[in-house]
Amino acid sequence: MFGCIVAGRLVQTNLQQVDANKYVFELPDAHNINHIVVFLLGTIPFEPGFGATVHLLWPNKNWQMLGALSNEKPSSIFRLKSVVGQDGQPMPNISAELGISIEPLQSVEQQLQQMRGQQQQQPAASTTSSALVPAASGSLSLQVARQFAERTMQNLYEYATSYAKSPDATMGLLGSNAPVQVLPVKAFDDWFQSFLRKVQRDPAVVIQ
Repeated sequence: MFGCIVAGRLVQTNLQQVDANKYVFELPDAHNINHIVVFLLGTIPFEPGFGATVHLLWPNKNWQMLGALSNEKPSSIFRLKSVVGQDGQPMPNISAELGISIEPLQSVEQQLQQMRGQQQQQPAASTTSSALVPAASGSLSLQVARQFAERTMQNLYEYATSYAKSPDATMGLLGSNAPVQVLPVKAFDDWFQSFLRKVQRDPAVVIQ
């Protein structure tokens, strides 16, 4: 149902269900993460009236809310700020956890409002912050952000679905007569690497 891509890495498929409506991705070498994308795979939408909150857990820390997903907003991009130790040096070999909690939309919206209120009250983050925050928070208009999300997801959808195919007998329980189509994970990997190269050449490509 959910996908996770760390910039420069392959799509993560190590999603673990830890409760009825709660899921976790392990993020190894978290100190090297700059950007992370969390998204719905598109195979299973949220039930009407439901969405999900996205959270981060550092070792020996409390869960920190990052944002949310919904059928109307099926993906989010976050930026991971530098993680430094008390001596000012980067902390090596840290694994963090990315948590996803499916909840009623009313609860999701309440938590988002609370998170935004806390962010507005906090001073500008220092270089020792270990918070995961929305990329370029506050620097993009809602119109540009919406345009970015729409163009990105449209590009992903068109690219990934070009690899869709009907299952055959080699795919185990799906069988050859299953009324579904399947997508290889490699399609997402290839799209993401291609997308990164385009953005590196011309960041404005995402809204053109």
